[in-house]
This record gives sequence, structure tokens and C-alpha cells, in this order.
Amino acid sequence: MEIETGVEKEKKQILWFKDIIKKDVALVGGKNASLGEMFSNLTSLGVNIPNGFALTSTAFWDYLQYNGIDQKLAGFFEKLDCKNLKSLKQTSKQARDLVMKGSFPKEMEKEILAGYRKLGEYYKERNAGVAVRSSATAEDLADASFAGQHETYLNVFGKEALLSAIKKCLSSLYLERAFVYREEKGFDHLKVALSVCVQKMVRSDIASAGIMFTLDTESGFRDIVSISSIYGVGELIVKGRITSDQFYVFKPTLKMGKKSIISKTLGRKEKKYVYSKKGGLKETAVPAKDQSEFSLTDEEIIKLSKWACQIEDHYQNPQDIEWAKDGKTKELFIVQSRPETIHSLERKAQEYQEYEINPKSEPIVNGIAVGNKIGQGKVRIIPNVAQISQFKPGEVLVTNMTDPDWMPVMRTASAIVTNEGSKTCHAAIVSRELGTPCVVGTKNATKILKQGQEATVDCSQGSGKVYAGKIPFAVKKYDLQKLPQIKTKIMLNVGTPDSAFKASFLPNSGVGLARVEFIFADKIKVHPLALYNFNKIKDKKLKSSIEKMSLGYADKKDFFISKLSEGIAQIGAAFYPKPVIVRFSDFKTNEYKALIGGLEYEPEESNPMIGWRGASRYYDENFQPAFEMECQAIKRVREEFGLSNVWTMIPFCRTVEEGKKVIKIMAENGLEKGKDGLKIMVMCEIPSNVVLADQFLEIFDGMSIGSNDLTQLTLGLDRDAGFIAKIGNEQNAAVKELVKKAIRACKEKGKYCGICGQAPSDYVDFAEFLIEEGIESMSLNPDSVMRTIFQLSKKNNE
Repeated sequence: MEIETGVEKEKKQILWFKDIIKKDVALVGGKNASLGEMFSNLTSLGVNIPNGFALTSTAFWDYLQYNGIDQKLAGFFEKLDCKNLKSLKQTSKQARDLVMKGSFPKEMEKEILAGYRKLGEYYKERNAGVAVRSSATAEDLADASFAGQHETYLNVFGKEALLSAIKKCLSSLYLERAFVYREEKGFDHLKVALSVCVQKMVRSDIASAGIMFTLDTESGFRDIVSISSIYGVGELIVKGRITSDQFYVFKPTLKMGKKSIISKTLGRKEKKYVYSKKGGLKETAVPAKDQSEFSLTDEEIIKLSKWACQIEDHYQNPQDIEWAKDGKTKELFIVQSRPETIHSLERKAQEYQEYEINPKSEPIVNGIAVGNKIGQGKVRIIPNVAQISQFKPGEVLVTNMTDPDWMPVMRTASAIVTNEGSKTCHAAIVSRELGTPCVVGTKNATKILKQGQEATVDCSQGSGKVYAGKIPFAVKKYDLQKLPQIKTKIMLNVGTPDSAFKASFLPNSGVGLARVEFIFADKIKVHPLALYNFNKIKDKKLKSSIEKMSLGYADKKDFFISKLSEGIAQIGAAFYPKPVIVRFSDFKTNEYKALIGGLEYEPEESNPMIGWRGASRYYDENFQPAFEMECQAIKRVREEFGLSNVWTMIPFCRTVEEGKKVIKIMAENGLEKGKDGLKIMVMCEIPSNVVLADQFLEIFDGMSIGSNDLTQLTLGLDRDAGFIAKIGNEQNAAVKELVKKAIRACKEKGKYCGICGQAPSDYVDFAEFLIEEGIESMSLNPDSVMRTIFQLSKKNNE
């Protein structure tokens, strides 16, 4: 395909996508340059891009000169003070009024309408519906997105409507929020031009639309595609007035041909934007049945993810992509792609930052975390943008949702909390760029938080939490360039999937203990046997509660397997291809009983710590169906998602015979030891595991020492009883002797031996003892990794 170049191109007022390349930013703005680049290079590879044309920056300057506007603007801007709301509003109105009162030069108008006619002929439509989008010449750059700063008009049809929409786009260069953003980024107001995109509309109003990133927006983890999806036109996602469906796809195994959708989260899609007969959009309710279903099929998720990878490969950097599905043709389309602006730039210093906070009470508001910082201040609840003048710098901004008009106060907030929204809404995008902690999708923050109360907004632990009062916290920074070397492998203890991507940036050799209990308690919340026996439940209230928890899943067993496999997969993907050792569920009866429906299936025990837990559950006929579902979840992770780095571990295995029974059940459910590299470990946390270590190692691939349980069972302590527990810890000579014997047994057999208790992070002396004995790995909680490494290094140098 021949692409027009040279001086003649710069003089043109209209350019079609086929004639535009990515170097044309100064001529057509970032958005149009990207659309042209993709249309010219990726449509031949199967990526669908709706056709269109751009009104160039040359046309913009010609319009200003033709109407004598350019000379007047300089006078307005000399008096502009972006920190003064009155000055900002006045200058914005004066500039926009000038543009709106102007008229198109005759030749320009003629060329625009000829282009519109030609686009209709291309799609065989008279008065074709188009999207009219702004594309500033300083927009969609790697270090400045200008997200939502300028206007977009959708479902525009007819000559008069098109010309009006273009004029409104041109005037939006002088919106208050655009002035503020340009000043923050150091752009000269008089030197930025605005190009306009006229693109065929995709009928997503009768299907779905959304946004996708080619990395995790919070941590910068680059091996996933993150997709947000809603019903109808995608503007509601950006406006944050809805919580979208969310999907994660793991890129490395996607490229191997695996169906690697490692996470699916159902959003609250109560409303959508559809076409208005008069042009533009109107809001309508989503039927209840559709709300409880995902807005994309698995096949569509995979297709979009493959396109995202192609686009990222073409541009050679992470992308922020808008997509839409046509409800008439059922085809998917890419309607925009821009550089991701937060993580795509190389960090100047390789630094790891930790936040230490120890709240004494539960959060009063929960939601989706944006970023990983902590913010504090007085709560300022603002119902609508008309009241933003009430906001004072340093306060916590609380509202239903923000849009670009909120920019003047967002940049001075200590934190932002919204009722609605997802990771791709306006509040999230802007907060991420500002580096401001933000919690979105809380549902009810404006009702629970009180005007003027002190609050702490914590995004440092993977999920968004708001606490009452100012909670003390500390920030620790570590220079990864000066990281000391120690003699043994450092692995991690990971239990929360949401924190896995961030934790992967720590120095590590994989995950020595992936706990599934958090997934049970926070993602599933229902006793596995209550899901397995769902159709037999007679208690209507209980059944309704389970139904609500498992929306989108007709088969409740599939809900359990899906949620468990997705949680494990997030951890497995974060550390791929390093080993991730997943311990099967080790809840005790009192903990299982706390799950929804748990009372029906759990006995009363006087000492659950040494009761029906671990391996003894798995082969018990009363619990075996639940264990088999766990096995099926792991099988799905390894085979369907392609995460063969996920291994398994059996906890609290009292006898070798128990171990054999469990391994047999696993094999019957598709988890055969040694097949496709599957390793099965055993927790070494009972004295019998050490006494008969040789026999246990005959059937298992290695041991992971659980120092907490091994300590209490060696010394006869109850670790939950503080006045008894203080008698001894891992430093006790008897415990050390057992640990030493376990390590030696593994060495003699050539089997893996690690430790996943908390001792190494709390007692440097014990960690040194483990290293001296030749332990293969120490598995630490993420928040203690850096501290332990530096403490060990410091002690060795003394």
C-alpha cells in the first residue's frame, strides 16, 4: 500500500487512515497517527480497524486564521492563571466561544463533506453513523495521555451534525481541564493544535465494548493482557459510572496456543449507552439476566488478547487499547490504541518500595485499589462537579465518580475514593498518572464516610481499603542495584492473588508456599461441599445467598473450580516459569465452618489445630468430593492455562499411608506425579514427618518445613495460646534438631527441601542456622524479603 509523504502531505486538510503513519503526530495528533498506523499495517494481519479520515492540524490552524481567532487567543492566555478557578473558567469560555462562532472555509467544508460521503459509500450506508473524536498534537504520547481532556461525539449522522461535532471538538482544546493538563505537562497552549478523527461507528450499542491494556496497570507486570468490558458503547467505562467485567489473559502461554484466561470477574453492569434516534447516545437499563452474564465469550477474550499482543509487538511498547463489538455483524474491532503512560517508560532507578501499616481495626470501606500507595486526610464528599470549589488541597476526595472536569481538584487530593468505576475508569487513569492513591468501585463510600472525618486510604496491599482515622505507616525504599547476595534461594509466601504481580518484582526464585485459603475466604466464600451439593440444599435463604455469590455460573461446582483455578493462576503467572508450590487447602474445622453453608458439613472439635485437617480430609468420603474439585482446579491451571510451573503440596500428612491415599486420588483426577513435570511436595510439620523422612521422601518429591506447626507439636504448645506459646519457638534445640534431620534426609535423597514458616523473617539467627545446614530455599512473606536479605548481609559483615 502506498502512503502519501512529503511536503504536499503537510499541506492537506484531510487525510485518510491509509495515508497516515505513526510519525504524523504533528499533523494528525497521537490518536489519528495510531489509527492510521494500525490501519496501514495491521488490517492485513486480521486486526479489524474501522475506516475513517482525519481533519489535520493544518486545517485547525487554517480555521483559526480564517476566523481571526489566533490573534485573540494570545491575549486571553496572557491573563490565564490555571490555579485560579475564576480565571480558568473565564479564559476557557472566551476561547471556546470564539471557535464555536467561527465558520469553516468553503473549500474545507466541501472536503469534509466529500470525505463523509466517501466513507458512507465504503460501508454502503447513506448518512453513515460516525464517531467524531479529538486528536491533539500533544496527545497519546508515552509520557502524556491527555485521557478524556478533549471531547468525543458518537453516533453522529448527517452533514449538519457532522460539521457541528467537528467544531465542538476543535473548541474542546480550550476546555478548563485541557488547560490544566497542558500546564502540568509543560505544553504551550498556543502551540498545541487539534486534529479531528471521523471514523465509522461500530454498533457496540447492541453488543459490548471496552478497554484493554497489555500489562497490569497497577504493578506494571507485562505478561498479561487486562480487558475491561461492558454492554453498549464503551464511554461508560471511562466515565466510571459502571463497574466492568474484568479479564486477565496470560501472554506467554497464549502465544503457545493455550486458552490462558487466568481471571474472570463479573462486573456490575446495570446500565449502558445505546444509540438515540436523534443522534448521540442515551442511557438505558441492562436486563437483569444480562447483568449476571459476562459481556464477552471466552473466544472473544482470546481474539482480543491476540490482537493486543500484535499491536504491542508492532509498537514495541505497552498499549492502552479501546475495542468494540458490532452487534449486527458480531465482529470485533479496535477503535484506538495509545502508549500506556505510567509503566511504559523505563524507570530511572531500580528501587523497590514497601509500605508498612498495621491497622488495629477493619476497613470501613473496601474497593479496587489503584496504585500501591497510602494517602491520608480529611474526607471531602462532593456529590457533583459544580461543588468542586469546596475542595481544599490535601483532602480525601470522595464522590460517586469523576470525569475530566474534576481534574483541577484531583491533582491536589491526598487520595480519591469513588462509589463506581473499575481499573480503567477516569478516576483510575488520572490517579495512576498523578501517583495518587485511589479506591474505586466501593459501592457506598459516599454513604459510609462522613464529611470532615480523618481517613487513611490504603492501596499498598493489593486491594483498596479505607480506614477511619489517621493510621501510622512507614515507607521503606531499597535499591535493587545494591542488593547483597546470600547463600540460599529466597522464595515467597503468597496467599492473595491480587498482590502476586507486585510481589514478582522482588528478588525471588519462585513461590515456596502459595496458600489457597485466602481464595476460599475472599473469592469463593462458600463451603466447597455446599457448592457440590447445591441442588440438594433445602434452606431457601442459604440457597439464595450462594446464588448471589456465584452469579454467572449455573453449575456451582464450576464456580468453585473456576474461582480457585483463577486465583492460583494469577500467582502462577506472576512468577512463571519459576516454580510455584501450591498447598492444598489447610483450613481447620472452625475455619471451614465460617464459610457460607459450612455449618452443615463440619463437626464440632475441641482442638481443631490437631483435628480433621490436611491430608486426613482429602481421602475421607465426606470431604473427598471437595478435594477432587481442588485437584480439577490445579489440573485446569496446568493444562488449560499452560502454567506447568505450578506444583502441589500436601499439608498435615500424619502417615506415609495417608500420603499414598492422597497421591492416588490426585492421579485419578488428572494430577499424576511426574507427568508434564508435576512435583508433589509434603509439608514437614509433624514430628512423624521427620522420624519417617526416608519413607515420606520415597513417595514425595520433597519437603517444605512448616516451622510453626513443627514447633508447637514438638514442644506440645498451642500457638494460639499466648501465655503457653511464649515458652519456646523455632530457636528451641529440639525443634532445630528436627529441622536439621529433615534437611539432611532431603539432601541424602536428592530431594527438594525448603522452609515456609515465618522464622527467617523474624529471627536472623535462625535463618543463618538454616543456611548453614544447607537448606535449599527459605520462603518469606513479601513484606519481609528485603529486610531479611539486608539484615543477613549486615550480620555477616560484622
